[in-house]
Amino acid sequence: MKRNVYIYYRLTGIDSPDAETLKAMQAWLAEHGGVRGRLMRKCDDATTWMEVYEGIADQEAFAAALSDALRRHGIGKEGRHIEWFVENTD
Repeated sequence: MKRNVYIYYRLTGIDSPDAETLKAMQAWLAEHGGVRGRLMRKCDDATTWMEVYEGIADQEAFAAALSDALRRHGIGKEGRHIEWFVENTD
């Protein structure tokens, strides 16, 4: 069953990545991890951001590719809250 991942976090410090860095990381991840992501920010709080990746067939392989993408683009993992979901078939 394919999975979707939602990653949310706050961009609050001087060490926070900017949108261009996050989009570059997502482009690299699409090429090397096989899943194109979306980058969003909260409507009423410009410091709360979310990455969305859908249709992930291999959760472990994607998690490894994501970790590699973050490292390659100098994006820290701290403060990133990751939630995995599957389609409700009930």
